[in-house]
Amino acid sequence: MMRNFFLILIGGSYGLLAAAGVFTVLAAVGLVPRFAGKTHTAEYVTIYEEMVIFGTLTGCVLSVFSRYCQFHAWWQQRCPQYVNLLDGAGTAFQAVFGLFAGMFVGCLALAIAEMLDSIPILTRRISFRHGLGLAIISMAAGKICGSLLYFLTELHRTV
Repeated sequence: MMRNFFLILIGGSYGLLAAAGVFTVLAAVGLVPRFAGKTHTAEYVTIYEEMVIFGTLTGCVLSVFSRYCQFHAWWQQRCPQYVNLLDGAGTAFQAVFGLFAGMFVGCLALAIAEMLDSIPILTRRISFRHGLGLAIISMAAGKICGSLLYFLTELHRTV
């Protein structure tokens, strides 16, 4: 019982940590205020932020509990005569989702690229002259080690 409690606690903590990282990146690059500024809808910034949080949480739930989120199989059992209609609606939904996801990723990439322009300024202000290359290589090596551990232990197949 205690083991399961600690596993739930640790898993939830790691999930919150990953979500905090996503929200920190979005806040650091100022993506939501930039969208509001470009579209001249600054009064809706709170709604935009809530939608980003809702989308992130929905994506997490759908990826973790994918076995229980298979609406198509449920619909196929209940109403087999309407399966073609659902397939068409699913294709349309995927097209719209792909369009908006592509726009979001493109804007995020541009915002991160603009943020990278500030790294030389930051390094001069904090007098970080030596070791910047080593710091970047260390971060890349950590990312590679994490990816190798993920795929070599087949953690992606455990869901």
